[in-house]
Amino acid sequence: MSTPEFILELRERIDHMPLWLIGVTGYVRRDDGLILLEQRADNGNWTLVTGINEPGEEPADTVAREAKEETGVDVIVTDLVNIKSDHEIKTYRNGDQTWYMDHLFLCEVAPNGNSEPAVGDDESTSVDWFSLDALPEPLAASSRERIGYVQQYLKHRAQGDARAQFAFDGVIEHL
Repeated sequence: MSTPEFILELRERIDHMPLWLIGVTGYVRRDDGLILLEQRADNGNWTLVTGINEPGEEPADTVAREAKEETGVDVIVTDLVNIKSDHEIKTYRNGDQTWYMDHLFLCEVAPNGNSEPAVGDDESTSVDWFSLDALPEPLAASSRERIGYVQQYLKHRAQGDARAQFAFDGVIEHL
């Protein structure tokens, strides 16, 4: 499903006005270090798993749901890596405008869960596992940025100092 029903209902009332939404991103990795990416149908860019939080849904649950719906892979959320607001309004082809507050989560394949990716809906044209040394192009700038956040987080975690990263005036800080 491309646009959640609750957004369609809101759009009937507010038309194309900017809408503030909670976004989620899942950096899904296997034990061998490969990460899960999907190629978007609307622009051809490769991205991490992303989605929009449904009303009343926990953001971590949203990531697990989106991963299953879009890629068929069962995931568990292990860490909150970053929370960051978009500073620009995104305008879609139909004129709808949004801002996102993105929650970036580190995820692993669920034990005994499906790890074989398959396109699950019309939002993607391809899904697969990739090495950080061989990421596909075109890779969305937002996913490239988020992959960097996760790599920084994992470095800190390996040193025993893992904490979520937050943006202050657009600058990411490890607190």
